[in-house]
Amino acid sequence: MIGGFCFIHDSRTYTCQPEEIQGERGECWWWFTVSRDGNRYAPFRALARDTRASIQSRIVEYYANHLAHRSMPDREHWARRDRSGAGAAKPAVAASGQPARAGVKAK
Repeated sequence: MIGGFCFIHDSRTYTCQPEEIQGERGECWWWFTVSRDGNRYAPFRALARDTRASIQSRIVEYYANHLAHRSMPDREHWARRDRSGAGAAKPAVAASGQPARAGVKAK
């Protein structure tokens, strides 16, 4: 397995290092940091067949996807929707004032 390395892509410096995840003996993951980003990422396992070029391309692709998702506007999540019933469909009412039944014409 190859060791850690640094590279520059789109004026960002990436520092990559394979490390065992705490409590997971024998499980190595590629961890990386990026200049101007205070986070640390571990997107995939380190494998014996990894090469510097393959890791570099996977990390660049992962980080570009991460930035694209981060720049998207927040979406309404079903768990945060309005629970008051506002905007909910109201049952159809027949001319008699009674709820209409499906397949039955109101008189």
